[in-house]
Amino acid sequence: MSNRAVLEVIALDAQDAVAARAGGADRLELVTDMAADGLTPPRETFAAIRAAVDIPLRVMLRTADGFSAGSAADQEMLAARARALRAEGADEFVLGFLDADGSPDLAAIEAVVAELGGCKWTFHRAIDRAADRDQLRKALAELPESAAPDTYLTAGSAAGVDAGLPVLLAEAARRGEPGYTAQILVGGGLALSHLPELLAAGIDAFHIGGAARPDGWTAPVSAAAVADWRAALS
Repeated sequence: MSNRAVLEVIALDAQDAVAARAGGADRLELVTDMAADGLTPPRETFAAIRAAVDIPLRVMLRTADGFSAGSAADQEMLAARARALRAEGADEFVLGFLDADGSPDLAAIEAVVAELGGCKWTFHRAIDRAADRDQLRKALAELPESAAPDTYLTAGSAAGVDAGLPVLLAEAARRGEPGYTAQILVGGGLALSHLPELLAAGIDAFHIGGAARPDGWTAPVSAAAVADWRAALS
């Protein structure tokens, strides 16, 4: 079994996907509207990206900025989008919802995950806004095995990896404990300079968005920038 670290890159369209794949990305996170920190992309965008590359794709399930699942109507719309993406062939997802008090919104999470048919999914950076990270992890670990996340996308802090590094290292040290069996996928202000310490702690999955776009979010993913990250992880 390979011990190669996972490099996940945000892709907005097929051009991004092809460049990320060429640079050595292992997986893509598919979103739209980065001004809102990433929302569910259209079914057609997923289909175009799926046709363009052969690496795993995790599709964002989120309809509005923030970490609330919204109203019952919002949640039904999200469930409908999940069903449509599943019908198009999507088989990995990204989601995460908090209540107003910062606890995991288990009812909303379970309702959406029920549409995924046991697909793998990432609980995204909502964990960095949680009132109690440990409580969130343990609550999600109590979901049926087929419904629990296999990955947490986290910077360790809402302020980014610089601030969250101690939390990331502490959580990595708890791997295997209840609530700590899912993979840690580090992203959110992640820099190449963070990698040695994270790798030394046994963290083996990394997520980049802006770092793959030296010319900003209005420009496409740079294969060369992704290749720099791949080289640093190899």
